[in-house]
Amino acid sequence: MQMTQMKKLLMGSVLAMSSVLTVTACSSVNASTEAAPTATKMQHKSMYKDGMKNPMAELDLTATQKAQIKAIMQEKSGDRKNDRAKYQAERMQMQQQMQALTNANTLDNAAINRLADQQAAKTKQRFIERVQTQHAISQVLTVEQRAKMAQLKSERKAKGYHGSKQRKMHNQAQ
Repeated sequence: MQMTQMKKLLMGSVLAMSSVLTVTACSSVNASTEAAPTATKMQHKSMYKDGMKNPMAELDLTATQKAQIKAIMQEKSGDRKNDRAKYQAERMQMQQQMQALTNANTLDNAAINRLADQQAAKTKQRFIERVQTQHAISQVLTVEQRAKMAQLKSERKAKGYHGSKQRKMHNQAQ
């Protein structure tokens, strides 16, 4: 029973860390500079890491739509940057608490449950923020562009591109 709870706690931590890494990676990819983009930067913006095309690049966005989406992404990126130190401190505290629970002579199930609840609340909040951002971007798109985006996403899924490398490695391990 205790081993199952520990596995759940560890799995939650792994998922949380992969989410944090994904958010960090997305914010660094979406960071922009004031200088005119070079051909390499323009190509990078239209491609994902694994050579997959960015679905947004295929939607024929107007300049206004691009500006609106960029503003949405910059707002979210700015929010993350402002709170980065706070999040790092929280992660360190969480890791220290996990280490203390791991090293304890007896397992404190109540403390594990509190820690798991804290982690679940953070994961829930990140999920809510991600859906809100996706919704805001969706509202900028036309009906046709939303349909095209859905088609592109389903094609990617059919080709086997389901998410981050960490998630793929996790699924293979099980």
